[in-house]
Amino acid sequence: MSFVRAGVVGALVVAGLGSGVAFADDAAQSDGLEIQAPYEQAVVVAPGDGGAAQYRSMTLGLQHYNSDFTVTDGRLTVDASGLAGVAEIAWPGNCVPDDAGTVAVCDTGDVPVRYSPQLQLKVRAVAGAAVGAQGAIEYSATATGGPDGTLTAPEYSAETFVTVGSGPDLGVSAPQDVTGVAPGTDLTVPFSVTNTGNETAHGFSVKLWATYGLDVTTRYPQCTYTGPDDTDAQYPAMTYVTCSFDTDVAPGATVELPEPLRLAVTGHALYERFDYEVEPGGDVTDLDTSDNGRAWHIDADNTADFAVHGTEVSGAQGDTVAAGFRFVNRGPAWVADVASGDPVPAIDYYLPPGTTATSVPSTCHSASPSADAPAIPHYVCTLPTWTKPDLKVDFPFRLRVDQIVPDATGRVVVRPYDGSASFAFDPKTRNNSAKVVVNPSA
Repeated sequence: MSFVRAGVVGALVVAGLGSGVAFADDAAQSDGLEIQAPYEQAVVVAPGDGGAAQYRSMTLGLQHYNSDFTVTDGRLTVDASGLAGVAEIAWPGNCVPDDAGTVAVCDTGDVPVRYSPQLQLKVRAVAGAAVGAQGAIEYSATATGGPDGTLTAPEYSAETFVTVGSGPDLGVSAPQDVTGVAPGTDLTVPFSVTNTGNETAHGFSVKLWATYGLDVTTRYPQCTYTGPDDTDAQYPAMTYVTCSFDTDVAPGATVELPEPLRLAVTGHALYERFDYEVEPGGDVTDLDTSDNGRAWHIDADNTADFAVHGTEVSGAQGDTVAAGFRFVNRGPAWVADVASGDPVPAIDYYLPPGTTATSVPSTCHSASPSADAPAIPHYVCTLPTWTKPDLKVDFPFRLRVDQIVPDATGRVVVRPYDGSASFAFDPKTRNNSAKVVVNPSA
C-alpha cells in the first residue's frame, strides 16, 4: 500500500517547498475534462462448481479544471468490449448500454472541479475465466461548458485493466473527517477489517501513523510504537505503530481489533491526520489494495500565535551589517499542512532603503517586485513543513549599507504560504509584522 506513506511522508517528512501548478494570465479562458477511473481492478475467480462470481464495485467520474466555468451534462462512455471472456459489467440506471451490453453511455450530471465519484459499476469474472486472465475497459467523455461550449476528454487518457484473481482482499471503511474537536478529547478510531476476497486471511498486519497533535493511547501487545520525539523515529513529527495480529478473517467476515483503538487530541493539536493500513499476514498478496488504507482528518479547536521580530543596527556607508529577523510560533498549537505538505507560513522581507543583501539564508529567495512597493528589493522565506510550539527560526540576512539613510526601515511580514488573506488559527495579527531598521535616529 503506497498512498498512505506518500500522503503522510510527502506531507510531513519532506521539508521544503511543495510543487504547484502555474497558471498563465489567460487561465480563465481555458478548461479541460478529465476521466477518473482506477488503473487496475481485481475480480474474484468464479467458483469451480459452476456458481457465479461475486460482483465488485468500481467508482468512476469526471472532473474539470477551471472553476470560472460551469460544466454540466457529463457523458462518460464505458467500453467494456475488451473484457470478453474475462469479466462482465452490471450497468447502473444512469447508463444506457448497447444491444450487446458491452458499451454504455453513462450520465454523470454536473461536472465538479474537485473529483467525487459519480458512477458506480459492478464487475465480476465470467464463468471459466482462469486466475490471471486480464481484459481492459476503455473510456471517452464529453460535457457541456468551458470556453468553447463543449469539453472533450483527451483520447485514450483513461483505461482500467481488470484481472481475475484469487485470495483474501482486506479493507477498512472510510472514516468521516471531524472538525472543532476540543484539545483533551479522546476519540475512537472507526477501525474494522473486512475480507471481500474468496480466501481466508490467516492473520493480518496493521500500520498506523498519527500526526504530532495526536497520541495513540491504546497499547496492544502485538504492536511496536515509535514516538515523534524519539531520536530514532522513522517518521519525524509522528507516532508510528506496526502491529501483527493472528486473527483469521474468513471471506465475507468483518473483525475488530482486540479492543477499540483510541486517540487523545493533545493541547498542541490543530490540523491533524491519522492514517491506518491493513495487509494480510504471511506475505500473502491482497487482491485489491485500493481500500487497504485510510486517512482520517481531525481539526482541533485551537490556536497558534505566529510572530516575527525585527532588529535595529547601525553602520557606515560601505559597511556590511547583520540585519536579519526571527520567526516564532508561540503556540499553543503546532501547525502543518497535513494534506499537501506545503509550508504553512511564508515571510516577506522588504529591505531597508539604501541597502543591498550580500548574504541570504538558504530558505529565502529573491521575489518579484510587489505592486505596493515595486522599487523595494524583496525576499520570500519559508519554514520547515511543520512548525512546533515554541519554534524559533532566525533568518540571518547580511546587508551592505550603500547609502546612509537615517531610520532606513525595512518590513518583515509573515503570511499564509497558500495565498490566503490571513491565518484562521492566529488570533493575534499585530505581531505578524515587524521592522528592520538601519541607522536608527538617536
